Amino acid sequence: MPERLHDVVIAGGGPAGLAVALGCARVGLDVVVCEKRAGVIDKACGEGLMPGAVRALTALGIDPPGHPIDGITYRQGPGTFVHASFRAGPGRGVRRTALHQALRTAVDRHGVPILPTAVTDVTQYDDHVRAGGLRSRYLVAADGLHSPLRALAGLGTTNSVDTPRWGLRRHYALAPYTDAVEVTWAARSEAYVTPVGTDTIGVAILSSVRGGFTDHLTAFPHLAARLAGAEPVSSVRGAGPLRQRASGRVAGRVLLVGDAAGYVDALTGEGLAVALATAAELVRCLRADRPADYDRAWKRTSRRSRWLTETLLWARGRPALSPRIVPIAARAPRLFAAAVDQLAH
Repeated sequence: MPERLHDVVIAGGGPAGLAVALGCARVGLDVVVCEKRAGVIDKACGEGLMPGAVRALTALGIDPPGHPIDGITYRQGPGTFVHASFRAGPGRGVRRTALHQALRTAVDRHGVPILPTAVTDVTQYDDHVRAGGLRSRYLVAADGLHSPLRALAGLGTTNSVDTPRWGLRRHYALAPYTDAVEVTWAARSEAYVTPVGTDTIGVAILSSVRGGFTDHLTAFPHLAARLAGAEPVSSVRGAGPLRQRASGRVAGRVLLVGDAAGYVDALTGEGLAVALATAAELVRCLRADRPADYDRAWKRTSRRSRWLTETLLWARGRPALSPRIVPIAARAPRLFAAAVDQLAH
């Protein structure tokens, strides 16, 4: 019997990989997911879904539980702050585990096999690719920030010129005190507070300095005081270095999606929105059997997010400018609202 030829094999069962799998299944493609990690997958993540991400999930039939988010607040010091509401509809704070479970349930409902295996080898041919012991017309690498398949496909580049940044996240049993994602700025780090339930908040810290969560929290005395006495309800998870470059998103029949496709920083909180939007573009290109179109579609779809993140990160890295970011935003609330409106899409 001839060996089965799948349309798409996806390496990685995180949100980006599952979104591609679900999109492929919905348009009738024969798709298989390879994910060596069993059960629900968690990772360090700010967990604030922008309105665009909520709409993308709705288009896939996904409605994960969480807490409504009405905008973004920037804070610095005891009294400097600015808030902007989303104009494009509400966002949502969603535990990463809840998001993964919702996507996994939908993929299972569509009958997509999820094999408990890792893809560590790739061999390309004229009309197919062999990976993980499977044959398929295309391989989608959704294997995360430090994607081994990105390197195997020849699409990896060095990040040596960048100042590395890392992220940490923990949850607390505390009723949300805001319906916004609240970002507090310190000298070399930012703390993100996201309501993810009626009795739970997530706290994520991004920094250019390595260190433990408790040590980093001392840079935010106002937040530390709020958390005093609150019970941690998850362990600390970390990620980084965050900046990851890719020379392209397509190498023959191998295509990159999600963090594997290249990542700037979590500073603007758009990672999932971009991953879902580019996953939809990837499905469109595979359905049309035009993989070469995907790199251009990825650049177009992620351009606004990449530009905003790069600009803010550039300002963050300038000692003379960094302390002025929040005060300038507070003095120009319309400009801040316009920036938030761009992020929300």
